[in-house]
Amino acid sequence: MMMSAATADYDVLVVGFGPTGAVAAGLLGRLGHRTLVVDRLTDIYDKPRAIALDHEIFRHFDNMGLADAIAPHVEPFTASEHFGVDGQLIRRVHMVEKPYPLGYTPSMVFSQPPVEAELRRHALSFSCVRAELGVELVDLVQRTDRVGATLKDAAGQSRTVTARYVLGCDGASSTVRQIAGIVLEDLIFDEPWLVVDVRVNQAALAKLPQNSAQFCNPARPVSFLIGPNNHRRWEIMLLPGEDPRQTARPENVWKLLAPWLAPEDGELWRAASYRFHALVAADWRNDRIIIAGDAAHQQPPFIGQGMCQGLRDATNLVWKLDSVLRGASPDILLDSYTAERKQHVIELTGKIKAIGQSICERDPAAARRRDAQILIAGGGKPLEITRQEIIPPLRTGFLADQDGAARGSLFPQPQVLHDGAPCLLDKITGPRLRVLIDGRRSEAPSLMALCAAHPQLIATAIAPAGAGASGVLEETDGVLAGWFDRHGVVAAIVRPDHYVFGAARNAAELGSLLREISSRLHGHPDPDFKMEKTA
Repeated sequence: MMMSAATADYDVLVVGFGPTGAVAAGLLGRLGHRTLVVDRLTDIYDKPRAIALDHEIFRHFDNMGLADAIAPHVEPFTASEHFGVDGQLIRRVHMVEKPYPLGYTPSMVFSQPPVEAELRRHALSFSCVRAELGVELVDLVQRTDRVGATLKDAAGQSRTVTARYVLGCDGASSTVRQIAGIVLEDLIFDEPWLVVDVRVNQAALAKLPQNSAQFCNPARPVSFLIGPNNHRRWEIMLLPGEDPRQTARPENVWKLLAPWLAPEDGELWRAASYRFHALVAADWRNDRIIIAGDAAHQQPPFIGQGMCQGLRDATNLVWKLDSVLRGASPDILLDSYTAERKQHVIELTGKIKAIGQSICERDPAAARRRDAQILIAGGGKPLEITRQEIIPPLRTGFLADQDGAARGSLFPQPQVLHDGAPCLLDKITGPRLRVLIDGRRSEAPSLMALCAAHPQLIATAIAPAGAGASGVLEETDGVLAGWFDRHGVVAAIVRPDHYVFGAARNAAELGSLLREISSRLHGHPDPDFKMEKTA
């Protein structure tokens, strides 16, 4: 849908054109919704902030058609080795093994400026999306069916636009959150750190650790991350009495980096002092005003999930907002956004805090006890864990009433054969509501027939090559067959954001799930029904 520059009424106003806002705008654009994005800044910040991605987020990038454009700026995340008081290896955090469950390297590092540029370019490739940069949000006024937004441009000129919904992706000091009267809850973590990014000279790279590392030294905890190409990051805990501004001065930064590098070994790209917070918004929605990304939550960076969380917000919200904007679902569907994402953020932040508090132990005796406990947990050897097992599933919200196998987890993505060539499953089914059926089962045809009465859900039967009936999609790596076996189910209903609504052990359970999701999407017939909300 084409829009003129004079357009003043939109389906969605997105405030903030960082990664979360750009992904939300791109998803809305693909779905054909008239979207205006505003940002008070006129350009992308040219230095790295976020550095880590995971396979869930890259899967969405691929669904958006961006994988090839972003791939040159992405590399696999090296294992993170944690070293104790005496410099001994106590823990190793790495990736799950191949075949990868979602079809991509599970953990990645990336360069934010060029990736953010691609996200913006993609959003603006849709004629129904318009961006206005150097434009500040001044006020929001909620009406019965619209929100009136007062905007001010760089010349100080004000104008008003309206939108059916406003999405605030405008960062930690969010104007949208403040106008909406949404308060932040403190999850009790507040530590001062210095974040240093260096472009290291080729000859000096060999001097550095060849894996990412956490130096859990009570004298001064330090994180070291290997970014793409020659980008290396240090996150250095500031000690009581240290002035964050003075510490960030180049001459003082190089003193802190002295155990690893000298000034002639590289270019200081960025040095910034931060307070690592753990905060979450009490509610993420006030009627037609919704917040996402750093506007809704801030968490310590110890497993690199900050930006991932913002993009999970966008992918969780947009498919629901699309259904509401199209009139296919009642507005109450949007209540599940806060329920799902707030609980997920709180649970993941709790795990990140525990890791952070372990890393940041300043008492030498307590740090030695920590080292010993971690080694005991590893059976006398460094404890091995994966980043993927740290990320929780969804626990509440738009999920099947009956808790069961795989409910709320991410659905895997196997390699399948299409016209004789391997490709990833999403290339065929797309990111939409869908039913996936174990094609090895004799009842697969009857399960497919059950789904025919629900045309809003596309049904696909999949089996390893030679293990299913004719007409069944063939997978090449056994990822999905293993998933069905592990959970003891024959079918799963999967949401557009790839989370499992519910899984069925037989035809009766699948029929029940199909009826439940239809009634939940289109308005529940029971007047006492209420979408689950976070307390």
